[in-house]
Amino acid sequence: MREMVRTRRGAWTAALLAVTVTGSLVSGCTSGGGATDDGRSPTQSRTPSESESATGTVNAGPVLAVKIDNAPDARPQTGLDAADVVYAEQVEGGLSRLMAVFASTLPDAVGPVRSARESDLELLRQFHEPTLAFSGAQHKLLPLINDAPLDPEPAGKVPDAWYRGSGKAAPHNLYLRPRRLMDSAPGDTALTTGFHFGAAPPGGTPETSRTVRFPSARFTFTWSAERGRWLVAMDGTPTVTTDGRTVAPATVVIQYVKVRTSKYHDFLGNNTPFTESVGSGTAQVLRDGRAFDANWTRPEAADGTRFTTPDGAPMNFAPGQVWVVLAKA
Repeated sequence: MREMVRTRRGAWTAALLAVTVTGSLVSGCTSGGGATDDGRSPTQSRTPSESESATGTVNAGPVLAVKIDNAPDARPQTGLDAADVVYAEQVEGGLSRLMAVFASTLPDAVGPVRSARESDLELLRQFHEPTLAFSGAQHKLLPLINDAPLDPEPAGKVPDAWYRGSGKAAPHNLYLRPRRLMDSAPGDTALTTGFHFGAAPPGGTPETSRTVRFPSARFTFTWSAERGRWLVAMDGTPTVTTDGRTVAPATVVIQYVKVRTSKYHDFLGNNTPFTESVGSGTAQVLRDGRAFDANWTRPEAADGTRFTTPDGAPMNFAPGQVWVVLAKA
């Protein structure tokens, strides 16, 4: 099976290169309530048709990871509220980009979709053969994507899965129809991130708002007691989807990591930062209107990330969407 996957990836190497060069469909450059509310789209609730067969057998298929544009001209985004996990990472010029991971459900559309980065390959190793949807990548990075233990889905590989929206100018208008790539959502058992969900640990500090800054971007999470969720604002603007849904995760993780230079640059010559998600460090976990100190460890790329309290107990997250902001230590 592994050889079949490798063969299929190899057949698409030329296609990946063509997608990046043509630019007709893609652009890989960085541009300037209540107790039952889990912070995601109502359609995200797990159903047997999505995650289990009629006999109750769990469908342990791959998660879908989508690189999402986060430039001001790309907002509002589509489908972001339906993700199980959203990672925020630094890219060229100190700007930010998102990677949304879908397991519980597949929304009708996601986007705008942008290009992949080297950091994504390490981050995604914690999932089993994930599907990575992206607009393209730098020419020298494409062989690494092809060799990575994932299923690369660049724009154009499955033509009817991609379309250009009319509400934004290119390159901020490329969208994905996830159900054209995958038959069904794999279910939350595919989220092999190492996250634990459950009751909050004792302690913590009351928190109403927290801002995380990148060199040229910022994320603010404001606690809504009415919804029991954190309301997201990016660069000072409240984050809503194209259909007007407020993006409101149940848990926010500020994970302090090493961010270093890489051998890659964008077309303007800006270095592409590499975010190290393997290793160990500290974190702050926001849930239930409180902030908790935590530690994180991920010894190997194939491991999930384990978050613990200062005394070594598992750090439980609140059920619902999780945002992980990968901030420079």
